[in-house]
Amino acid sequence: MLADQDRIFTNIYGQESYSLDYAKKRGDWDNTKDILAKGRDWIIEEMKKSGLRGRGGAGFPTGMKWSFMPKESPDGRPSYLVINADESEPGTCKDRDIIRNEPHKLIEGALIAGFAMGAHKCYIYIRGEFYNEAMTLVKAVQEARAAGLLGKNAAGSGWEYDIEVHRGAGAYICGEETALLNSLEGKKGEPRNKPPFPAAAGLYSCPTTINNVETIAVVPTIMRRGGAWFAGFGRNEKNTGTKLFCISGHVNKPCNVEEEMGIPLKDLIEKHAGGVRGGWDNLKAIIPGGSSTPILPRSLCETALMDFDALREVGSSLGTAAVIVMDQSTDVIRAIARLSFFYMHESCGQCTPCREGTGWLWRIMQRMVRGNATVDEIDTLLELTKEIEGHTICAHGDASAWPIQGLIRHFRPEMEQRIMEYRKLAA
Repeated sequence: MLADQDRIFTNIYGQESYSLDYAKKRGDWDNTKDILAKGRDWIIEEMKKSGLRGRGGAGFPTGMKWSFMPKESPDGRPSYLVINADESEPGTCKDRDIIRNEPHKLIEGALIAGFAMGAHKCYIYIRGEFYNEAMTLVKAVQEARAAGLLGKNAAGSGWEYDIEVHRGAGAYICGEETALLNSLEGKKGEPRNKPPFPAAAGLYSCPTTINNVETIAVVPTIMRRGGAWFAGFGRNEKNTGTKLFCISGHVNKPCNVEEEMGIPLKDLIEKHAGGVRGGWDNLKAIIPGGSSTPILPRSLCETALMDFDALREVGSSLGTAAVIVMDQSTDVIRAIARLSFFYMHESCGQCTPCREGTGWLWRIMQRMVRGNATVDEIDTLLELTKEIEGHTICAHGDASAWPIQGLIRHFRPEMEQRIMEYRKLAA
């Protein structure tokens, strides 16, 4: 288990105030000026050394992403940092706790990251339903401005920097980085074709980097303790650092907890969430990384490790590290059908495979829940997911396909049994 002295988020449970005074007591804003004085190249190099990968789901190396930003704009366009706080993935609730209880880690991280990529302005795009969290964030930004930590001479560094909090309207698709940019510009929240990538033409067609809340919030601690310190946690150089895990569902103590990357899934649940309701033997399945990641049966959960590569090896994904636990009382077919409805409802409708395919998936899944289908239709359902996956502008099509693929991969006998039972009753 991660030692307390190695935890980055020391107030994630809100035991103390989020205010600037308390944040400073916890070590935030400590010698920020000295960090910035080391220069842009040093900061980016430390991020590369840390091995930090994006904590929003995609897992792209953060230092490398920052390095894509131009050193100087040849045509005078400004650069922007955009922070994705549109946390909409079912089962994921880490970013809102960071904003609720540790907003100054995010604000300080935004200053360091913005400086490293040559940006003078940051936009934090927060989900509209997070009203209380948005108000907390606005107050924290105002505190930082009043203390001279933001503004014309941010933290005494000579760098001009400011942050604007922008509330979205609650569309899941705006969690996709280019749809977020469109929404931020006042357009319909639809993903953009790439290239051009945001680092070349993002917000207002200017160089832009979009990072997740957790990714930016860990930056100040990495700068103070060093990239090598952060890289010392985890199983290998591709899965480094600590991570916030969201554990929900059929556990005795649902919680958010910071742990080392690569922790065994079973240990994570039993040591931090009080174990599965009714004991480990009562476990049926776990969705390990948020609702879009493929479900795992108990047999794989026994040995699964919580990092990017280990979960890929067992046919799933770390995603946002939102662990959804299902015990034996769960109708797993109905659970995945409910997720199918979510992805159908949240499709922006721009791409035909997603717009039409997600509705088709949900309608077939509704019949699978009742058993009013044929065994051959399971293969049709799987084929349909393959026709959607990889054929859309953004990953929403993939997200709608993966839960069903996981269901068929591991619970096909249960689907077939339900169809047989329906036939018997119909006869």
